[in-house]
Amino acid sequence: MPDQVNDLTLERLMQAAQIGDARAYGCLLSDITPRLRRIIQSQRRFMRPDEIEDILQDVLISMHSVRATYDPQRPFMPWLLAITRNRLADSGRKWARRAANEVLVDEVPVTFADERANSEQERRSDSEGLRMAMRDLPPRQREAVEMLKVREMSLKEASAASGMSVGSLKVAVHRGIAALRKALVKDQ
Repeated sequence: MPDQVNDLTLERLMQAAQIGDARAYGCLLSDITPRLRRIIQSQRRFMRPDEIEDILQDVLISMHSVRATYDPQRPFMPWLLAITRNRLADSGRKWARRAANEVLVDEVPVTFADERANSEQERRSDSEGLRMAMRDLPPRQREAVEMLKVREMSLKEASAASGMSVGSLKVAVHRGIAALRKALVKDQ
């Protein structure tokens, strides 16, 4: 019976808040906040306390935004619980997206460059290998790679300069890059 009395009190507070009674709205928020927190915690046991508070704030903001939609002839708690369910669903989707894309580590490993890494001699041999691989490409592929990748021309500009169609240029670049990769991997 105390919950029914309390629910009736919440309904009256919400009705008063709808007509502009700020004190009633403050009392309503004070009464429902601990309830909502418990509901959210029971549904999201795996979340940290700060995440629970974020969801609670989302529920309260949503309730505030749509408070005019509350029908005083209907019970208050089912209306509020529907809002809570929706915010829980939103947070679940958000949490799942973040968990799917986030890698959590305790420490970020620090790497130091080895003296031999990226040495001048290595850079020269890489450049020479690329030059040789480019020289070995068929002329159309070499021309397409040079225009589109080295000189960074647009497809339209390269097409006008070479006389090749845009489609032919795309195919030539694709095949040329594939051949370069193959040649550079073979040299290693």
